Amino acid sequence: MRRFSLLLFALGTGWGQSYDLVVRNGRVLDPESGLDAVRDVGIAAGRIAALSATPLSGVSAIDAAGLAVAPGFIDLHAHGQDEENHRYQAMDGVTTALELEIGTADVDAWYASRAAGQLINYGVTVGHVPNRMQVMKDPNKGLVPSGDAANRAATDEEIAALKARIEKGLKGGALGVGFGVQYTPAASRWEILEMFRIAGRYRVPAFVHIRHMGGREPASALNALEEVISASAVTGAPLHVVHVTSSGLQETPRLLQTIGEARARGMDVTTECYPYNAAMTELQSAIFAEGWQKVLGVGYGAIEWILTGERLTPGTFAKYRKAGGMVIMHMIPDSIVTAAMASPFTMVASDGLIENGKGHPRGAGTFTRALGHYARETGTLSLMDAVRKMTLMPADRLKLSGKGRIRVGADADLAIFDAARVIDRATFREPALAPAGMRHVLVGGVAVVREGKLLDGVRPGRAIRRAP
Repeated sequence: MRRFSLLLFALGTGWGQSYDLVVRNGRVLDPESGLDAVRDVGIAAGRIAALSATPLSGVSAIDAAGLAVAPGFIDLHAHGQDEENHRYQAMDGVTTALELEIGTADVDAWYASRAAGQLINYGVTVGHVPNRMQVMKDPNKGLVPSGDAANRAATDEEIAALKARIEKGLKGGALGVGFGVQYTPAASRWEILEMFRIAGRYRVPAFVHIRHMGGREPASALNALEEVISASAVTGAPLHVVHVTSSGLQETPRLLQTIGEARARGMDVTTECYPYNAAMTELQSAIFAEGWQKVLGVGYGAIEWILTGERLTPGTFAKYRKAGGMVIMHMIPDSIVTAAMASPFTMVASDGLIENGKGHPRGAGTFTRALGHYARETGTLSLMDAVRKMTLMPADRLKLSGKGRIRVGADADLAIFDAARVIDRATFREPALAPAGMRHVLVGGVAVVREGKLLDGVRPGRAIRRAP
C-alpha cells in the first residue's frame, strides 16, 4: 500500500520524472478544481502527467512565467472546418472546433475526408438540415436550403427517410443531432419531434437553431424555445440551444430565464452565445423571407454584403438574394450580448466561418474577445468564469472527460496567453486579423502556436467521435 501511495505521489507531482515537455511557471487556471496558482505542467505522450509547485524537468520546455495556462478552448459551433479556418481558430486559442449546429449528411465521409490529419481537433453531428436537403433534392449548394427543403412539408415517407439517415449517422459516431429549424420553416413540429426521438434513443444532445427570432407573437423566439424544450421533455434528448442572442434579440433575457427555470427543474438544457453584436447567414435563406424587417427589427441598411462591405438597399438586396451569398446582420444590442455573456450557464461558441479572408470577425476572435474585452476590460465576468465557459462547460456538454480541464491524465490541449493584453483584433472590415496576447497553443502536447506564431507542418488534431 505504501509503495502504491508513493507511486501516485510521483505521478501527481513529477517527483523523479522527466517529461516530453514542461510548461514552466505559468498561472494555471483549472475551472474544474478551481486551481489558480503558479505551477509547472509536465506533459508526456500527449497528456498532462504532472502538476507541480516545484520545478519539473523535461526534454523541452515553454517558459510561461507571467502567462496564464488554461485548457484549450472548445468551440461547439464552428462552421469553418478546413485548413484556413483551423489556422484562425488555433491563433484564437481553440484546440477543438466542432460543427454541431448544421452538421453533415454523411458522418463517415465527413470524418474520412479529414483522417489524414488536421491542425486542431474536430468533430460533427449528423444534421437534420443537410439530410433534408438531400432527401428533398434542394438546389442550394451552401450550408442551408433555399428550395423544397426550406419551403415544403415533408411527406411521411420523407420523414421516415430522414429518421433512418439520422440513426445511421449516430451509429457512425456523430456527436449528436444538429438542427437549423429556422432554415426549414416548412418542417412540421411532428417532424422535428421525430428527429428528437432518435436523439433521445441514443441519449445524445440535440444542437438547435430554434424556429423563430425576436419577440413578435405568435412566431416569437420564446415560442420556438418552448417547442424544443417540450421536444426534449417528451423524448429525453438533451438540448443545447445555439447562439441564444441572435435568436432571442431583445427577448434574450426571457429566453435565458426560461432555460434557467428548465434547468432548475432537472432538465438537461444548455445554451451558448458569441461575444459580438452582429450575426451572419446566407442571404438566400428562409431568414430573409418576406417580413424579415419586422422579425429582425432592422432594415436594409443593417445588412452588410461581406464580399464588398457595402450596406444593402432594396435593389442590392434583391440582386444579391438571387445570386446567394453571406451577409452580416447588425442587429443584436450590446446590452443583450453582455447579459448573455454574464449568464452562469451560457457557454461561448463562435458560429464562425471565414472564406478567403471574408466573413465575420467571430471566426478569428471569439475566444480572445471573451478574455480581453468581457473579462478584463468590462469585468462582465471573471477570468476563471470566461475560461470555464470556453473549456469545462463545453467539454461537459459532450462528456469529454479528458478535455476542458488541467489535471493529471487530461489531454494536453492548452492555451497559454498574456491575461494583461490578450484581445481580439479582427474587425468587420478585416475579419481574419489574428488576436494579440495568445502566446502558445498545444494540441495533444504538440505546439501549433509558439511565441504568437502559427507553426507549419504540424497536424496533431484528432477526431472527436462518439463510440457507436
